[in-house]
Amino acid sequence: MLGRSLAVLTAANVLNNRVAQRWAPLTSAVATGALVAMARRSGLSWQEMGFEHGRRGAVAGGTLAFAVAAVYTAGISIPRTRELFRDERALSLSRSRAFEEALLQVPVGTVLLEEVGFRGALYGMLRRTHGTAAATAVSSGLFGLWHILPAIDMARANPALGALTAGEEGPGRADVARVVAGSVVSTAAAGVFFCELRRRGGLLTPSLLHVATNSLGYLFARIAPGRRARS
Repeated sequence: MLGRSLAVLTAANVLNNRVAQRWAPLTSAVATGALVAMARRSGLSWQEMGFEHGRRGAVAGGTLAFAVAAVYTAGISIPRTRELFRDERALSLSRSRAFEEALLQVPVGTVLLEEVGFRGALYGMLRRTHGTAAATAVSSGLFGLWHILPAIDMARANPALGALTAGEEGPGRADVARVVAGSVVSTAAAGVFFCELRRRGGLLTPSLLHVATNSLGYLFARIAPGRRARS
């Protein structure tokens, strides 16, 4: 069952990042349903998948989301960090497309599958058979690898991020590889943190934090002083 779950996640990752990006909400919803069905068939309860602590999760997740907004506000206010928010993927979108990304693509196309997949079904199956530490380590490591394709796009779309490793001629293959490696390590570390949030407050806590981190990125990329976004 674990192998089938990884196959579903791999297929969804390729579809969402390389084949049919605009259809990511549908792909992710179908993949999430398949993962939940497989987890239930393997004997996992809803609680083992993280569907618990709704009120506690909402309060904790809401607090963390507010903290993200505060950090982003500080980030675009400081000249040295402002450039990191100018992502071409967000700036090139029209206002309606930016709203679609923030309100549909991120919550349904990204967060739903990643949280239910990695911190719900996969984590639950691994925890039952190998314990909490192994479930956290394996699911977080896979979560880091999951971000290879998005990190390649990010390195090319965010000039300031690419400049952190690139020379004067812009980011080359080695520079992109360094950005990707850094993204894999950082998202794996974030996965460990998200697993702990899930353990304490259910899936809702990391889900709200995850949505805030990604969706607010589109907003702050557009309102950061400097280059104007498309209207």
